[in-house]
Amino acid sequence: MKPFCFVLMPFGQKPDENNRLIDFDRVYAEIIEPAVASAELDPVRADKESVGGIIHKPMFERLMLCDYAVADLTTANASVFYELGVRHGIRPYSTVLIFAQGSRLPFDVAPLRGLPYRLDAHGVPEHPDEDRHALAERLKTCRSPVEDSPLFQLVTDWPRPDIARLKTDKFRDVVEYSRRFKDKLSAARRAGADAVRAVERELNVADADPAIVVDLFLSYRAVKDWDSMVKLVERMSPVLARTVMVREQLGFALNRLDRRDQAEATLRAVIDEHGASSEINGLLGRVYKDRWEEAGKAGRQAEARGWLRKAIETYLAGYTADIRDAYPGVNAVTLMEMDDPVDPRQAEFLPVVRFAVKNRLTSKSPDYWDHATLLELCVLADDRGAAEEVLGDALAAVREPWEPETTARNLRSIRDVRSKRGRDVGWIEAIERELQRAHDAASHRGSG
Repeated sequence: MKPFCFVLMPFGQKPDENNRLIDFDRVYAEIIEPAVASAELDPVRADKESVGGIIHKPMFERLMLCDYAVADLTTANASVFYELGVRHGIRPYSTVLIFAQGSRLPFDVAPLRGLPYRLDAHGVPEHPDEDRHALAERLKTCRSPVEDSPLFQLVTDWPRPDIARLKTDKFRDVVEYSRRFKDKLSAARRAGADAVRAVERELNVADADPAIVVDLFLSYRAVKDWDSMVKLVERMSPVLARTVMVREQLGFALNRLDRRDQAEATLRAVIDEHGASSEINGLLGRVYKDRWEEAGKAGRQAEARGWLRKAIETYLAGYTADIRDAYPGVNAVTLMEMDDPVDPRQAEFLPVVRFAVKNRLTSKSPDYWDHATLLELCVLADDRGAAEEVLGDALAAVREPWEPETTARNLRSIRDVRSKRGRDVGWIEAIERELQRAHDAASHRGSG
């Protein structure tokens, strides 16, 4: 039975002080996780962002009871530093600090003995084999413990904790229980909504590990069971239900259920409390976009124009909150095309959003949506040559049949409004046909 090693680190992609996006999931997968395994330890990684950023009881248990810990100090993430403080206050030794080489560490931790790892210009591990070996060796030295906590180093008579074996055995059971449920939910997502609901019936939602509850919540989203998402929030602990992430996704689910008023109120409350962001404004912008489409189909043209402009302003506020995230930006400039006359700000924002997408495409992991977004922006800019070139990249990146179908639908909206203005749209229609063929081919592969 291997000892646990708790990993404290940011998740996903986060910018460093030079605005380089660091792919922390790659850092974990290519350096930390295999290094921990090589040191004959069992890695435990808590994705706190998936539990809305709250510090909950299982998190404290992991900090206290894991025999070993690795803390990545890159980007000086506030949550990581809080967790490191808790760890150093409880455990005298066996906490290894790492950081991306070249990072500026805060003054308080700069003197501590950290282990650097190297990243390339794209924010991914540059020499993972060497850095993985160095971390594994450092973890192995922790078997002959030397105090690494500044508290225990400086305050020599600080009481050492006496962690009962019974407590650690129970903790191991809890960790294994959480892993089993995560594995069950992973399988249930592939099986469908009924399977996910069956897993929920095994849980006491109010008292379960928040990470499991959020995994369940997002599993319902994955199988498009919007009603179960809403009902689950009602059964969550009040602390978890009030987190930003849960409220964002609740607003998303309410909108999918056509409960627009409730969706708007939920999302607006988050913005009022925490300010605009690309994520929350993107979700609220979709509520207004749906209302614009509904009013237009019902022939309520004056009302539709009002919702259209509200959607534009909401998406635009989300984009200006983080101009690196092109999602609200492309929605804003596309809806500007639908206004009559075309919103003059479109000419100002199109090249900015286009730059953001191109910057994303220079990363090592662009996906279909990066290419498709650039394609949509090229069409909006009337750049036929660039659009036809980008189309090839998008078609080569198709993973699911609905992806090119969604892009074709977006381009159809642009073509329809330009056709009414007497513009040449034949070339846009040709791109739509190529996307539809890609949809049909992907559907055929999936059925075969």
